[in-house]
Amino acid sequence: MSGRESGRAGASPSATPTDPDVLEVVPRAERQKVEGWVPELATPHELREALQQAFDYRGDVLITHKDGSKVEGYVFDRRNGTSLTDSYVRLLPKDGGPKVSICYADIAALAFTGRDMAAGKSWEAWVRHYWEQKAAGESDISLQPEKLE
Repeated sequence: MSGRESGRAGASPSATPTDPDVLEVVPRAERQKVEGWVPELATPHELREALQQAFDYRGDVLITHKDGSKVEGYVFDRRNGTSLTDSYVRLLPKDGGPKVSICYADIAALAFTGRDMAAGKSWEAWVRHYWEQKAAGESDISLQPEKLE
């Protein structure tokens, strides 16, 4: 214990305990489900927004170049320049090849093809699963991550 609970002097009399279950220091951003989405890329702004979402996505994306070639993989970096010709997205190809850097200006289409590996894997989901197991009478339970595929 600390502060007023322990009887120490100097604790603020106006301090009230805060319930951590209702306190949210930073509002949680709602994650948009993009798995399977094929965004319209009609304007440079739409392309930049879609590539930002691809960067935040935890699954594979399929990028179609303007020459018709395609590459599928995980977007791990993007460099936003002043124009599409000096902006790049970098990805790790699904086939295990070397890292690929693609100029925004060369992208004709984008598709969110892979499963979002982070979907439903929040801390709150883990804790809820734990309490569901405990309420069902299971013993020897713990908060362990799921096995990766």
